[in-house]
Amino acid sequence: MSPTPRSLRQIAGAPSTPGSPDHVALVLIDHQREYLPDGGLPLAGIEAAVTEIGRLLDLARRHGMPVFHVVHHARPGAPLFDPGGPAVRIIAGLEPDADEAVIAKSLPNAFAGTDLHDRVQATGRRELIVTGFATHMCVSSTVRAALDLGYRTTVVASATATRDLPSPLRGGVIVPAEVVQQGTLAALADRFAIVVPDAEALARALHPEAGCKAIST
Repeated sequence: MSPTPRSLRQIAGAPSTPGSPDHVALVLIDHQREYLPDGGLPLAGIEAAVTEIGRLLDLARRHGMPVFHVVHHARPGAPLFDPGGPAVRIIAGLEPDADEAVIAKSLPNAFAGTDLHDRVQATGRRELIVTGFATHMCVSSTVRAALDLGYRTTVVASATATRDLPSPLRGGVIVPAEVVQQGTLAALADRFAIVVPDAEALARALHPEAGCKAIST
């Protein structure tokens, strides 16, 4: 019988939960209208993920975590994420407060060509909670880069979403969004991040004595 697979993080004995709220910053990636059902790149399960991001924003704000809103801007006139178009706007209900930074990027990795790293460093935080869209693209790219920059990162699975993708193999068979989602999160959990299922699980990890009371409904 083959042994049960273990992640590299499990083999190394790496932490399986994030640290306390005073060590953590929240990074929201591409929470923009382009990904909604009426946008140019709709994602599977986007409505539920938006609700979860709202819960994470509430949690972060109530506990004084720095919050960084990263948005994608393509070239003017591009078919997706045109900076002058309505779909580039942040989804209603997830807009930044006045003291929360909004950082525009043009590449999948939110640290590439931006001052996100400098801004996080200025807060003194060395841990990140990363959420947003799309899981397989900008979330994955940012989380992988965060490891190179020395951050300990947690991804909240239900606060991310992705889409069906055409496979480059087997004649272009369609890989369902759920398969893309699970594969991406498994790959990140292998080495790059702690992955927790939802906002309630994150709240319990940050405040084990409070449990679900740490999350507002």
